[in-house]
Amino acid sequence: MLNEERRRAILEILGRNGRVLVTEMAHQFDTSQVTIRKDLDVLHAQRLVHRTHGGALPAREGALADPTLREKEQLQRQEKLRIAAAAARLVKEGQVVILDSGTTTTGIARALRNFHNITIITNAVNIAAELSGAPVEVILTGGTLRKNSFSLVGPIAEETLRRLNADILFLGVDGFDVHYGLSTPNLLEAKVNRVMVEVAKRTVAVCDSSKFGRRSLSLIVPPSALQAVITDRGVPKSDLRALKKVGIEVNLV
Repeated sequence: MLNEERRRAILEILGRNGRVLVTEMAHQFDTSQVTIRKDLDVLHAQRLVHRTHGGALPAREGALADPTLREKEQLQRQEKLRIAAAAARLVKEGQVVILDSGTTTTGIARALRNFHNITIITNAVNIAAELSGAPVEVILTGGTLRKNSFSLVGPIAEETLRRLNADILFLGVDGFDVHYGLSTPNLLEAKVNRVMVEVAKRTVAVCDSSKFGRRSLSLIVPPSALQAVITDRGVPKSDLRALKKVGIEVNLV
């Protein structure tokens, strides 16, 4: 296979899976890891990928990028399923759980359907619908609908949340820079998320490794506001060290 053919194939795999790993590409194309690293370096220089430790992610999107829920559902499916299962294991009967909007938190909602004595607070219309018919109690915040994310935002959502308390918040994000914080492209969404953090005793960030190293438009909270993170094993080792250094519990799935 010619270099250009292999690089085009790598871009196609990246488009399908949301990330590529050097070890996997070397095995798939029956070539050395050194060659794959060179390929990724070339693609990075052409601004076609974002180079990370051990692989590459799609080229960085602008801080305003706000993909729809359906678009997000196509990315990192297996990682999100594992993250959702790990999050559900942190929940105990009798607790109050907050789920913000997003595909990972939707997965958590599905994993919590069999609980019988929990209350789930959410600002996501699709999550409320997902839990209809389940034995859990659901509180939907109300607010103004964001069509991209099926989330409810604005003063009504914020005021509802301020009147409530929760044991644990599972917070999905669009960007997670370990030095800057967790971020989202929508200013109103960020405000609602901040109130969620305020009213929850424990905040757990739930995001696949492709979100690390990214900054979206609006800061939600700094990393110091978190108690734990659940992510997959593709997270850069330097980010992992930075989180553990400040005492944040990290669960790799």
